[in-house]
Amino acid sequence: MTLNLPEIQITRKLRAIRLRLRVEPTQIKLTVPQFCTQRQVQDFLKQSEQWMIETWQKQQEKTGQIDKSLPTELKLFNLDQPLQIIYRIQKHSFIFNDENLQLFISDRNPENYLKAFIIAYAKQHLPIYLEQISHTCNLNFAKCTIRQPKTRWGSCSAKHDIMLNSGLVLFPEHVTRYVCVHELAHTRHFDHSPRFWAEVHKHDANYQQHRKILKSIPMPWWWCS
Repeated sequence: MTLNLPEIQITRKLRAIRLRLRVEPTQIKLTVPQFCTQRQVQDFLKQSEQWMIETWQKQQEKTGQIDKSLPTELKLFNLDQPLQIIYRIQKHSFIFNDENLQLFISDRNPENYLKAFIIAYAKQHLPIYLEQISHTCNLNFAKCTIRQPKTRWGSCSAKHDIMLNSGLVLFPEHVTRYVCVHELAHTRHFDHSPRFWAEVHKHDANYQQHRKILKSIPMPWWWCS
């Protein structure tokens, strides 16, 4: 499942001789030759994912749409109240007080330490959460790994190993749950066929809305840097 980018506008042109991708400040356009198959288009977009994300981010920075300030609070997927963040001089990169929901971040390199906390938090909580959803849906997986890929929210291998992106802890719980359901559904249907989406719908009736939120909410700049 790919990370959020604006909807790609695909235009087929009779005179086009090759696939041409253009990233603009408000949209991404793909010009496709008339003879190109859907599979060729999908393969081309998959190969271009990394470049698209990096170029899109640079475009947003140029137009001033990225706020470079650091947050004073963070909402995490499995907490009812937001974390209060305090930047201060300290030896440790971060200190998490889970009782008072306070996060102390060293001011030496705060954006990297903030990201380090999110990764640590995700590695502790996302596998447990996936296990809970697995039991609820009766969809079993082999093992869970937590990583920070730039182009995917999650993946499921043919062996039913599931990877989840650490950044999922920054989303509302119902969106994080949708990604878990999506990857778990791949343990039964290893494609994006109608049967696959029917399986997703069975466990998340509002998955289309959750999918839209996932694609529309931008990740904070300190996570992407």
